[in-house]
Amino acid sequence: MNRPHKEIIGNSSALTLALDHLSQLAPIDRSVLIIGERGTGKELAAERLHFLSNRWEQSLNKVNCAAISDEILDSELFGHEPGAFTGANRIHHGRFERADGGTLFLDELGTMSQRLQEKLLRLIEYGEFERLGGQQTLTVDVRIVAATNVNLKKMATEGKFREDLLDRLSFDVVHLPPLRYRPNDIEQLANHFAVQMCTELEWDYFAGFSATAFATLMQHSWPGNIRELKNAVERSLYRWGDPNTPVDTIVLDPFISPYQPAEIELPTTPVTIETHEKTPDPDQEMETDMSSKTFTELIHNREINILTSSLKTNQGHQGRTAKSLGLSYHQLRGLLRKHKLGRTENS
Repeated sequence: MNRPHKEIIGNSSALTLALDHLSQLAPIDRSVLIIGERGTGKELAAERLHFLSNRWEQSLNKVNCAAISDEILDSELFGHEPGAFTGANRIHHGRFERADGGTLFLDELGTMSQRLQEKLLRLIEYGEFERLGGQQTLTVDVRIVAATNVNLKKMATEGKFREDLLDRLSFDVVHLPPLRYRPNDIEQLANHFAVQMCTELEWDYFAGFSATAFATLMQHSWPGNIRELKNAVERSLYRWGDPNTPVDTIVLDPFISPYQPAEIELPTTPVTIETHEKTPDPDQEMETDMSSKTFTELIHNREINILTSSLKTNQGHQGRTAKSLGLSYHQLRGLLRKHKLGRTENS
């Protein structure tokens, strides 16, 4: 007997509503459409729907329509007869035949061609289809659960998706909430992924996240949702490399180069040179004392003053400090390491 190998984690009200909706739909033997952004867990939702339904003892087949060309998808879904195309030398039983009595999950449904949409519509309406290159009409009993992250209603209006098929697929629609609508679930999800990664890294335990790291997790918008969070947590743990101290740095974007110089906006206001004497300003001591310091020393001291002042203004919060200075988080961390300001080891 098959069981889902992954669990849906979270207790937020938005997620609870979606899960309750799935539970209500499970025993109703109709096609269901699951809509959600990338990384929101549409496949896990389909698994939950299947294993809570009366078909739970039968097979759950999954097909990603976007990952297969139109010709191959036709054969993969409906099967083919010998001689249907070059290389077809035996009967191939498609996913609908293999899912007979169970559930077929069609992911990325919006990429399916109009021709296959028509064949799918006939199967939903009558339970009938023919294998590619075949003449015999076959019947199956399959519950279809489809998923997409595109606006199928808009596609139907534009003639890119069959309206009659959309009607048949959408007996009801389950909307999965993006992670930004589930802030209360972020900590639980992050800890779950971190503990899993600790096992993979053969660490004895997970020491947790520092306050700075946790703030980074909570402040990010997570456009890639749960998949992005999982990647960020796993990446951050292995880069941190110290199983005995809390993770202090969250690596959100591995494509950011530490060698890319910060873009500094030069002042456009003309500098006025005053000839009358002024009382020396301690904050400008570095600039005025050019006779005793080299250019490199002046820049070095100036960077330290700017970093120290900005950190103080932002109460030590490195994320806000980086933003106020127009730097990326990793650029700021590199400068802090360079000048040995604060705790930056293992970064």
